[in-house]
Amino acid sequence: MAACLTGVCLVCSAILGGVYAMTKEPIEEASRKALLEALAVVLPAEGEVNPEAQFIEFDGKNYEYYVQTLDTAVVCWAVKSAVGGFGGPLTLLVGVEKGGVVHATRVLSHSETPGLGAKCETEASFIDQFKGFDTSVKSLKVRKDGGDVDAITASTITSRAYAEAVSNAVKVVKKIQEEVQ
Repeated sequence: MAACLTGVCLVCSAILGGVYAMTKEPIEEASRKALLEALAVVLPAEGEVNPEAQFIEFDGKNYEYYVQTLDTAVVCWAVKSAVGGFGGPLTLLVGVEKGGVVHATRVLSHSETPGLGAKCETEASFIDQFKGFDTSVKSLKVRKDGGDVDAITASTITSRAYAEAVSNAVKVVKKIQEEVQ
């Protein structure tokens, strides 16, 4: 009985290892393609994007970011920012121009409730309010908390998390700019 169980475990392990080896490269390629598509959304159309990730530590967390240049001058950064939402981690890619102006945002992954918090990925009126959001003039908090962000109906926690992720990305860009100067 023990030999039979051992044999079954070895066969299952070999199958699992084989499936992992076969799917690893396509999964990585799909992730890379999704990232490039997200970069095209959150960064301005003009300029050249360095597709190599750079990293910076801010407030005890590591942030991944990408740089867009135009004639060797940096014009925008795309920061990957993750915070806890209602259903789990909410990860955004946020394009931030000089001066802390948000160019655009894109949800990379989330575990929010379908039909409620998941609207953070599809509800245009919610997403579009972050385009051109000038953090020197407006507050990246939901209106319920005294800010300038309109929350998704019945999804205040997700809306707060989204705004926090955008705010963190802006702070990261400010730190990057300070370190360069």
